[in-house]
Amino acid sequence: MDPAHEWTGRTATALRKALRLTNERFAARLGVAPRTVVNWAAHPDTVPRAAIQEALDELHTRAAPSARHRFEQLGDAEAPSDHVQALRVAIAVVVHGERVLLVRRRDEASGISWQFPAGIIKPSERGEDVAVRETFAETGIHCSLTERIGSRLHPVTGVMCDYYWCEYLAGDATNLDTIENAGVAWAPRRDLTRFVPRDHIYPPVLAMLEESYAAGA
Repeated sequence: MDPAHEWTGRTATALRKALRLTNERFAARLGVAPRTVVNWAAHPDTVPRAAIQEALDELHTRAAPSARHRFEQLGDAEAPSDHVQALRVAIAVVVHGERVLLVRRRDEASGISWQFPAGIIKPSERGEDVAVRETFAETGIHCSLTERIGSRLHPVTGVMCDYYWCEYLAGDATNLDTIENAGVAWAPRRDLTRFVPRDHIYPPVLAMLEESYAAGA
């Protein structure tokens, strides 16, 4: 495999495998968020931005001969089932009065910036636990789960998403995950579509936000 022309999600994932690094360690080497590395595996045709292209070049150049050999073997012949990673995330819709909690992602391959707090559901984990845990880990906000809203295959990212309606308990919104996030904010419910395009929001989520706002909940 010749990465000299342009790195893609497919070749970047092959390099990670050749170096035998976890998503987290590979992300740290490149200075990107682990979510970005996961998205490369899920979307192999993604083309990383110029600065990351250079970082991948350097990582490839510095790789041991054995790792470079593994990289060549992985090559373009790698079957789709090998490089497409099944991914499921838990998304927390946290409401506090007339506001809803949002995070602003860094280096988001999908192009989406403002999102609800979310976390990857690993094997043996429950989505509701991940939603509550990752909300605190990312924002410092304690919340309690009220109900499961539903699931869908995200139209932009292609990731399976489980949505949970959560109520604020305590804490001040703070960006605790500066590697993945550029910021955290409480957005007025009525202005949510100024942060997130309406067609990117799961319709049942939007309906619940609008109905609860109208009811003064």
